[in-house]
Amino acid sequence: MYTNNPKNMPTLEMIIDHNLPREEALKRIKNLLSETKRDHGDKIQNLAETWTGNEGAFSFKAQGYDISGTLTVNASSIELKGKIPFAVSLFKGKITKAIDEKAKELLQR
Repeated sequence: MYTNNPKNMPTLEMIIDHNLPREEALKRIKNLLSETKRDHGDKIQNLAETWTGNEGAFSFKAQGYDISGTLTVNASSIELKGKIPFAVSLFKGKITKAIDEKAKELLQR
């Protein structure tokens, strides 16, 4: 039987390259989460984030589904590791493409 246990959930993992100084990339990523909360508050609930240095953890609820993950901002890349519900994993390709496009726009010099 499938449960909504995060250990059983499909993963979404991405590495997004950038050529910004790490602190600038970190600042932009943190701003993106704040903007997302502001711009999509009607679709996203309970958005939470915590940061320790260049590593962050996030969680939110979208369309009734719990999403969570981590972000690590490195010198030349950002690592995204997330847990997504099985129903959402059916759209993994579309989600990955949207994240990649937004990240490239956000991380341009």
